[in-house]
Amino acid sequence: MDKLEQYRNYIQQFLGYYRSLRQDDPDVESQIINDKENDRYLIVNVGWRNKRRIYGCVMHLDLRGDKIWIQYNGTEIDVAERFVEMGVPRQDIVIGFLSPKMRRFSDYAIA
Repeated sequence: MDKLEQYRNYIQQFLGYYRSLRQDDPDVESQIINDKENDRYLIVNVGWRNKRRIYGCVMHLDLRGDKIWIQYNGTEIDVAERFVEMGVPRQDIVIGFLSPKMRRFSDYAIA
């Protein structure tokens, strides 16, 4: 299996894991959005709570080039470290929500 296909599998595993954590609220569904053609992967919460509409992106991951880009993480989970634990080298992970200037201070790729 080539590297990008392996990274796609890691992303799918992680998103499935995260969604399994969110089973506590039957009125709000955590949906996994897979755009495999463009290598964009999101989790979106959709539903109702106390007569109030819930809708929002919780996590956004992309595959760009040969790297996993964490574009948004609205959770307390250290997503980058989870990928490292799965076997992704730090130089193949980009913290996209950090400015390019600040990325050089992270333990991960700049771009």
